[in-house]
Amino acid sequence: MEKVIINSYEEFEKLVGQQIGVSDYVELSQERINLFADATLDHQWIHVDTERAKVDSPYHSTIAHGYLTLSMLPYLWNQIIQVNNLKMMINYGMDKMKFGQAVLAGQSIRLVTTLHSLTNLRGVAKAEISDSIRLRSNNVRDRKSTRLKELLCSFIISINGKLLKKQILSPEMIEIRLKS
Repeated sequence: MEKVIINSYEEFEKLVGQQIGVSDYVELSQERINLFADATLDHQWIHVDTERAKVDSPYHSTIAHGYLTLSMLPYLWNQIIQVNNLKMMINYGMDKMKFGQAVLAGQSIRLVTTLHSLTNLRGVAKAEISDSIRLRSNNVRDRKSTRLKELLCSFIISINGKLLKKQILSPEMIEIRLKS
């Protein structure tokens, strides 16, 4: 799917109620899981001990850290949309985030994004975006796409403190919460 390019509030507003896009799949390999464990100092056996996981894990495999899955969102998001002339994008926080399904080592995830609403809050735009992370096994025999989790993301967007028509968007805060 082609990346969506946003140059103005009006262009973004036209996407309300529509799917913005779908990313490519990215594999969460054991090597990536191990590197994430090293970076976060979370070496719990369910993530890094492949031999023990085969025996003791209900999944019979190691699994990706939930936060590794979440940490892939910016990479996947950047495949879907480009907002020109961004000053910065800051993670504002999360509400009610839950992990619905384990991602086994070697499985792949992708992001499906929909713009639910866009509101002008006295010079600041608030976009509510539903992010659905989809899971696919890399084993051709087991290949299927299932919904892993649905997130509702709110982006607070402003340009130099106020939103002006026909101006370029500049996200300042991001809030991620589970869609109920």
